[in-house]
Amino acid sequence: MKDWPWYGFVILGGILLLLVYIAYLKPKSQQLKDIRQEREKIENEVRDLRKKKRDLSNIEAQIKVLNEELAELETKIPRRKELSDIVKRFQKLASDSRLNIIAFNPREEVKMDFYREWPLPLEVVGNYHNLAIFFDQLSRFPRLFNVTEFNIRSLRNQNEVATISAALTAKTYIFIEETETQVAQK
Repeated sequence: MKDWPWYGFVILGGILLLLVYIAYLKPKSQQLKDIRQEREKIENEVRDLRKKKRDLSNIEAQIKVLNEELAELETKIPRRKELSDIVKRFQKLASDSRLNIIAFNPREEVKMDFYREWPLPLEVVGNYHNLAIFFDQLSRFPRLFNVTEFNIRSLRNQNEVATISAALTAKTYIFIEETETQVAQK
């Protein structure tokens, strides 16, 4: 080796560098490349998860708002019949309006697409202004009522308290559960 020309040492050095590169640096370079790709993949996943977390927070807030709206709507259109509660409310409403309920005959429910309509015919006796107060208070009920088939007649034997008789149908609504509508459709 002492007798080698200078370019022999350069060639030997080049071969040694090539062997070091092939044996050590090339695999490390590939490992580094793999680690960078894995890091980018993990960073993308973290970014996606953060976005999903923000979206989840927004969705949870929307769910909370929708649940509050649902609770409010369920007071207007409940999921079940509450005949005793409605009778008590009508009696109190008529009493507060200084009207007398002569007849109250709830009819059968009428099934619609996603709710049931429940007609509640009633007849009251009182004066015109008290009837207006009755309707005003009925409109302020938390539960939804529509007044149909409305008819006012003057009484033959009038006094200060009773000058008219009114027959009407107050319709209220009952929400049908989704499972109930699915069973009915089958």
